[in-house]
Parts: sequence; C-alpha cells; structure tokens
Amino acid sequence: MKRIGFLSFGHWQPIPGSQTRSAADALLQTIELAVAAEELGVDGAYVRVHHFAPQLASPFPLLAAIGARTSRIEMGTAVIDMRYENPLYMAEDAAAADLISGGRLQLGVSRGSPEPALHGYESFGHVPADEMSDADMARTHTELFRAAIAGAGLARANPQMTGGASGALMIQPQSPGLSERIWWGSGTRKTAVWAAEQGMNLMSSTLLTEDTGVPFDQLQAEQIDQYRAAWAAAGWEREPRVSVSRSIMPITNDLDRRYFGGRAAGDRSDQVGYLDGGLARFGKSYVGEPDEIVAELVQDAAVQSADTILLTVPNQLGVDYNAHLLETVAQHIAPAIGWTPNLP
Repeated sequence: MKRIGFLSFGHWQPIPGSQTRSAADALLQTIELAVAAEELGVDGAYVRVHHFAPQLASPFPLLAAIGARTSRIEMGTAVIDMRYENPLYMAEDAAAADLISGGRLQLGVSRGSPEPALHGYESFGHVPADEMSDADMARTHTELFRAAIAGAGLARANPQMTGGASGALMIQPQSPGLSERIWWGSGTRKTAVWAAEQGMNLMSSTLLTEDTGVPFDQLQAEQIDQYRAAWAAAGWEREPRVSVSRSIMPITNDLDRRYFGGRAAGDRSDQVGYLDGGLARFGKSYVGEPDEIVAELVQDAAVQSADTILLTVPNQLGVDYNAHLLETVAQHIAPAIGWTPNLP
C-alpha cells in the first residue's frame, strides 16, 4: 500500500505573485491545506523546519493545530534539525502534539542541512563537545529525545516533593507508540544503514549527498535496499516505513502551464553539484501532463520501493492552488502507483 503526503517548506515573502506574504500566512495556510488534503484522502501533511529564515521553524504548535482541525491525516516533519533541539523539551512538545492528534504524529529528524546562519545551533545554546562534530551532537540529541519519549527515567526524584519516593522521573506527558513513529532523514547509504540499526524509519529526500554516477532514483533505491537489509539484520520485529520526496507538477490547465510549463529542461533531469563541501546528486522534477508523469513514476525505482511519497508543494501559490495540485495528483497520478485515498 502506498501513502502520499504533501511537504511544505513554508516560505513567506511579500513580493508580487506571492499568496503567502507573512509568517501568519504561512502557518494558517499550512493548516488549511492540511484540512483540504484530508478531504481529498491524502495521507500526510508534512513541514520542513529551518531556522533564521522566512520559513517554518517551530513545528509543534503548527502540528498540534493541524491535529486539532483534522481526524485522519498524518502530520509530521521532514525534517527537524536536531543540532538545534533541547531533546527533553522537544519530547514534551512532541508528546503533547501527538496526544492532541490521537497518535497521528510522524516525526522526521536528522543532522540537518546547511542553514543561513553560520553555526546557528550555537546561538540556541548547543555547542558540540570537544572532539564531537555537529553531526555527532545531532545524533546524541536524537538518542536522548528517543529515550525520553520511550519513558526512560531521566531526572532524579526529589523526596521532599514526592512523599519520600526516590528514583528516576520520566518526562510528561507520554504518548504511547510515538517512539515507533520517528524517522531519520538520510542523505547517504551509510546513514540509512545507521538509521536501520537504531530502529528508526527512513526518510530520503530529493537529494543525496553522494554520487556514484547512476541515476538518482537507482541510487536512492539502493539506499532503501541497504536500509531494509540492515533492518532485517538488526532483528527488529515491526515493519519499517520508508518515504521519498518528489517534486511533481502536473499540467492540466492554463494556470498550471503559466506557472510550470516553462520549466527549464535541466529541472527534468538529475543534477550533480557540490553541497556542504561534498558531491551531491539532485533528483529531477516531474512536470507535464498527468499521463506523462505516470509513465515516468512507474519507472522510478525508489518511488516503487518506498511506501510513502511526499510531494513538495509551492506553498507561496496559496491554499487553493496547492489543493488543486493535490487533487490532480490524487485523481490522475497516485492511483497508477498503487495509492488509494484515505477516506472514511
């Protein structure tokens, strides 16, 4: 069974043509798009987290609001940069949002990507210890966060306040099952294997921070295969989930054509470049008539392998346009790759 969801970066900018001109617009429109997506039977509403930029940053109030306005759709992140996070405070926020939604939270976390701020996490009070990289710090934060949501005792009880009881206290609230709904955003085959060994679900986006010369979808499918092999070798009992992100822009009317009909040819093929000091491969965009996109997606090895497809949306075009985009995908594209609508 395939699931589909939308992924919004939550950009806002007061420029001509933008329907998302302020932070309030970005937040409120994301909630409204989640409501519209649920009515279409779309499975997930996901947001990307960035700091020091006019984009969505603090996800939990937004996710809790989505959870309160909907009843079926999953809501989550893709992804939270764990270099910036206080793991215990994040655990409290995540559990609260999950309880409000009735257990529909799906949290993607990772080391994060390059940000506008130089070592911005240090401004949040998080400085890697001696001989620890920022990636190591992100993994350490993730380990503590996962222990907290799993109910580990993390603070010593004060007998004067607990009627003489001693021992370790867990964070509150706790939300049962949340610990199995944590995903690691992986940019390489190696980190995908690591995620499997830790027992986390896998998120893989529209870029990989490595390149072997093979097409993007094949490299990503290889990443997924190695992840699943490592998961099986680790002996985890549950079945893991795997998501991939895709930029899909179907053209069905003049407005679509005006927005995306002139997309450069380079957007429709893989691109290779340098990111964060290393070679990276970027996946192509899928732009065209729905039947043309279907023909390409059925040949996309990673789309066929993953159970969840996250569609990046041009959020600055507004709720109505993005609901139209999702409706086109739901009616004319997603059924051809094994999806059925999540409707009551």
